[in-house]
Amino acid sequence: MLKDVTHKTVATIATVAVLAVALAATVRAADDATGNPLQAQIDHGKSTYASKCSPCHGPNLMNAGTITPDLRVIPDDKTRFVTTVKNGKNNKMPPWADILSDDEIGNLWAFISSRRKP
Repeated sequence: MLKDVTHKTVATIATVAVLAVALAATVRAADDATGNPLQAQIDHGKSTYASKCSPCHGPNLMNAGTITPDLRVIPDDKTRFVTTVKNGKNNKMPPWADILSDDEIGNLWAFISSRRKP
C-alpha cells in the first residue's frame, strides 16, 4: 500500500514538473527570439501603432502639419496614456477602448515609451 502511494506521488510530481516546463516553454515562445518579454511587447506595440495610430500620428510618432502631438515627447505617465487612448481626447482623438485590448494598449505604451526622447 505504501509503495502504491509513493508511486502515485512520484507520478503526480513528475506530471506537475512536465506541465511546469511546458508552461515555461509557452511563455518563452511568446517572447521575442532573445527571450526578452519587454522587447516582445515593443514589437507588438510597433505593429499595432503602424496599423492603428500612424495614419494620424505619423510613422515616426509625429505628423508635421496636423493637430496630433509629437508622441516622442509625451509625459512619462502610463496611466494618462492609457486613459487617453481608451477615452479619446478633446473630441479630436477617438476612443479606442472598444477596439484595442488592454494588452494592445500596454504594448503601444511599451513601444512609444521606448522611442520617447528624454
